[in-house]
Amino acid sequence: MAMTDPLGDMLTRIRNGQRAKKDSVLSPASKLRANVLEVLQREGYIRGYSEDATGKHPALRIELKYFEGEPAIKHVARVSKPGRRVYSGSKELPTIRNGLGITIVSTPKGVLSDNEARAENVGGEVLAEVF
Repeated sequence: MAMTDPLGDMLTRIRNGQRAKKDSVLSPASKLRANVLEVLQREGYIRGYSEDATGKHPALRIELKYFEGEPAIKHVARVSKPGRRVYSGSKELPTIRNGLGITIVSTPKGVLSDNEARAENVGGEVLAEVF
């Protein structure tokens, strides 16, 4: 069966891996997933990620981050879903927890955090929120 929401699947793997106190999780590779992981790494929510070509299909190994035994990501949720797309202009981008969290946005200039999108003055599809 085909996967209807690959990005949502990756976010769920991250959430489940952190609840199980895993060091890393595997997720099938795609350009969108790699771009979202790049934003999470820049913002300090994951230690890093790498290509893992040990299996039949390419995968991304995501290194999870913990602070004093607690996961760095308290909450990760998909905002724009395949059944209901959510778009926002640069002025209307939501702030998460008064700026303590981030919104990941897919823009014409690439996948950016909400602060980067505001600085570039571009809007787009609101992919996920993380804090």
